[in-house]
Amino acid sequence: MITLTQIQAKLAEAIKQSGLSQTALAEKLGVKQPTISHYVKGDKMPALDTFANLCAVLDVDANDILCIK
Repeated sequence: MITLTQIQAKLAEAIKQSGLSQTALAEKLGVKQPTISHYVKGDKMPALDTFANLCAVLDVDANDILCIK
């Protein structure tokens, strides 16, 4: 069973591995930097549309982040 904790960890790792600063990533997504910080810390999950855009900006497969094989 896939857990929210696993998804949050995958998302945080993808953000960290992107090489983008949280500020740059926030600008690309049209959100504020603290929002990205919450994603990295696992405090919050992005809305579905933001998640889709985040995957596109990070060039990652949403299935990987969602732990779907």
